[in-house]
Amino acid sequence: MAGGSGRLATARTTYIRSAPPPRTSHSLLQFLSSRLAIAIGSVLATLFVSGILRSLDPSHATTVSSHDLTLAHASPRGFRDRQKLLILTPLKDGGPYLDDYFNNLARLTYPPNLISLAFLVSDSTDDTLSKLKQKAHKNARGPKEHRYDSIQIIRKDFHFNLASEVRHGFEGQPVRRAFIARARNYLITSALRPDHAWVLWLDVDVVRYDPNILMDLMSIDKDIVVPNTLWYQPKSWDFWGFDRNNFAETEASLELLRKLGPDVLLVEGYRELMTHRSHLVDMPTHLGLAYVPLDGIGCTFALMKAHVHREGVMFPTYVFENQIETEGLAKMAKKAGFEVVGIPGLVVFHAQNH
Repeated sequence: MAGGSGRLATARTTYIRSAPPPRTSHSLLQFLSSRLAIAIGSVLATLFVSGILRSLDPSHATTVSSHDLTLAHASPRGFRDRQKLLILTPLKDGGPYLDDYFNNLARLTYPPNLISLAFLVSDSTDDTLSKLKQKAHKNARGPKEHRYDSIQIIRKDFHFNLASEVRHGFEGQPVRRAFIARARNYLITSALRPDHAWVLWLDVDVVRYDPNILMDLMSIDKDIVVPNTLWYQPKSWDFWGFDRNNFAETEASLELLRKLGPDVLLVEGYRELMTHRSHLVDMPTHLGLAYVPLDGIGCTFALMKAHVHREGVMFPTYVFENQIETEGLAKMAKKAGFEVVGIPGLVVFHAQNH
């Protein structure tokens, strides 16, 4: 009791949290070390998990492949032995011809699933590239039986342009043909796969040919074989020679070559220089599949066994035995021991565009 008031005094207990002692430099170092250890551990764990995921992701795996090139054998049996064909087409301002180009391909009797298409688009000023992509995607989405094995579109600009009258004139040929040779070499080296047995060089403005032409050409069983490329009038069906790069040397032409030496470039079809060669377009066209040996070819339509390219026969960008580009390829092929022939009676038709 206190003061006799009769009230009980209640004892209060107050708990006071004592202030932590000030940190010493040693304890601060321990604190920072623990935080750093946690951060490093988190980074290492992330890298470890990422590494595992990357190893499981096929896109990051090392690709290992094995190919037996002896199986990519070109023979007259063609699609009966499921021999794959690569069709190569260089393009420059080729948009107007793409509809006919793909329509003609669709008529071929060679199975589409054995055909690969590859294009090199260079220095085009029209809608060639966009139209080509549309055609490729349309085929990829089409019925399975009409789809090609693959379609590859390559772009490579050479920044080379000539006016039409210069491009097809005599004086412009050396430079022009050298650039075309470069384009062809880029295309073949980018597109040829180990499973391709045949290669067809096909110009976009070849507008008509027989659906069975590939099997006809393969049946000849030569390393390089070309049909006869003509111009024609669609209404009258009058026709005349176009590709004079398909030629055979004669005694007169060989004598000219001896006089000129090997470093002078010859081009066909120009009055400025008569070469005295025998041209496929001047030979009879009624002899069926009879063939003749050639010393030069054009590649408006040219079928060759893929091993010709694999063994190093390409399109010279320089003067090789008086020739360049396609004719130079034929000279190089013959020097390497390959057979080069043409079939006067097997005709294809080129657009009358220049």
